Amino acid sequence: MLYNRFLILFLFVTTTLLLAACGEKELEDPLEWEIDNLSGTTQSEESFSVDDMEGEVWLANFIFTSCETVCPPMTRNMAEIQDRLEDEGINAEIVSFSVDPEVDTPAKLEEFAAAQDASFDNWSFVTGYSQDEIETYAQESFKTVAQKPEGADQVSHGSSFFLMDKNNEVMKHYKGDTNVPYEKVIEHAEILANQ
Repeated sequence: MLYNRFLILFLFVTTTLLLAACGEKELEDPLEWEIDNLSGTTQSEESFSVDDMEGEVWLANFIFTSCETVCPPMTRNMAEIQDRLEDEGINAEIVSFSVDPEVDTPAKLEEFAAAQDASFDNWSFVTGYSQDEIETYAQESFKTVAQKPEGADQVSHGSSFFLMDKNNEVMKHYKGDTNVPYEKVIEHAEILANQ
């Protein structure tokens, strides 16, 4: 009799755990790119470190304030994602790395961000490293270009949005300038936030 009760309890617990595991969604084809640390300064003149993002789900992109092409629309598109994350109650951070750090002061980043309707509640705009550092970082950690030719005022850079998991690995990337797949970004962020 006692044995039967334990058996029933065991089967109930096992079935419950299996059903719970089946209900947990996972990302399809995650990239799993490991990223290095990068330290800098935010628009609020606070210190920033990628290593400190561990434990958070976060999105990243690369922009600069005097950009004449993709950066303003990319930032407005990221602001749309920020709004949707809040609407869905998804806890995620956003980081925009300046690819023109010698020009982009914290004050310039703050002004640029505010003009694109960014909220600083969970969004950091980062500068305070060298041009060489950010170019190498973009290439090696995010597999994207960031290059400022000698004497130029514009920077060539990628326009993707990158989604990181809580282990600071790039799991997905998306178009960030046009035809942004908002629903996919939100869905994927929610999956990672629930893991």
